[in-house]
Amino acid sequence: QVRLVESGGGLVQPGGSLRLSCAASGSDFNFNFMGWYRQAPGKERELVAVVLRNGGANYADSLKGRFTISRDKPKNTVYLQMSSLKPEDTAVYYCHAAQDSFRYWGQGTQVTVSS
Repeated sequence: QVRLVESGGGLVQPGGSLRLSCAASGSDFNFNFMGWYRQAPGKERELVAVVLRNGGANYADSLKGRFTISRDKPKNTVYLQMSSLKPEDTAVYYCHAAQDSFRYWGQGTQVTVSS
């Protein structure tokens, strides 16, 4: 049973930074990709960034330069470093992983950007 556990969300002021973590367990961790999506109130879930099996990364165009995804393979963990945060970054951030035809989601962590 694959389990993804997120941590690191919280309340931050505009212009601040946060780092999210997603730890995976219960798998051989040979994911096609692993990373982050987010869902703001009243909006659809959208891609933030994912790291690919080959170590490459895909980002939402609008977030390039502010968000950075990285992984620690021995720890089976993916990180999302978020900087210069804006109120519109407020959302629930979900960890997501895909392996062959299987899709896995974490429970989500709330990020609120507000003064």
